[in-house]
Amino acid sequence: MTTWTEDNNALSKTYEFATFEAAMAWMSKASVIISKHNHHPTWTNTYNKVHVQLSTHDAGNVVTEKDRILAEALDGVK
Repeated sequence: MTTWTEDNNALSKTYEFATFEAAMAWMSKASVIISKHNHHPTWTNTYNKVHVQLSTHDAGNVVTEKDRILAEALDGVK
């Protein structure tokens, strides 16, 4: 399993899925968690991969505890 990396004031991770549909289903489930945390990532989807980048804009675009909490929550999305 890929771990989160911290670089350039952001946490980043790429999730890989078996299919495009599986990646989109994960994004849909993750969006509910993201909304509950009221902390919205920068993310992109290319076929079966979803790249997520987290930083806290209100704190000057740096990594905060808010990002680490959301990262852990996203890892729990099945």
